[in-house]
Amino acid sequence: MPVITNPIGSRMQLRLIVGQDTGGNPIYRTRSYSNVKPLASDDDVFAVGNALAELQVQELDELRRINEYVLVEEEE
Repeated sequence: MPVITNPIGSRMQLRLIVGQDTGGNPIYRTRSYSNVKPLASDDDVFAVGNALAELQVQELDELRRINEYVLVEEEE
């Protein structure tokens, strides 16, 4: 039987550069935003993430979207 996915949740994470360690490597912190609509487009999430990043003091390194799904067997 084929398996289908049902979206149940989504969240967005901003990975920010907050400084450097003694070796000159970047130190990261993550800010998470939950309750993102699972059906929101990636473009919309990207735009909101960048708008939120502009409000931060630290520099944005990476913008992530984490989606959660339930896997179910499709009934025939």
